[in-house]
Amino acid sequence: MQRKICHIGNSQGVSIPKEMLEKLHLSIGAEVDVELDNEGQRIIIVPRVKESSYKGIDKEFACQVNDFIEEYRPALKKLAE
Repeated sequence: MQRKICHIGNSQGVSIPKEMLEKLHLSIGAEVDVELDNEGQRIIIVPRVKESSYKGIDKEFACQVNDFIEEYRPALKKLAE
């Protein structure tokens, strides 16, 4: 899939298609590692998976819960008040 480099504030970046983000369970605010391959010819973006402090919890489920919390954080804060 071809993309163009665009301005993002004072930086430059590439947008990631929604379908890819959904497949990787990523949303706004998710952390990723950005690196070059060994030959320095490709950019690799790898999602950072926060290690769950609860043993036995499925990582995919933990990511989904984290995404839900990030998406609905304002509403959850209001409910907590």
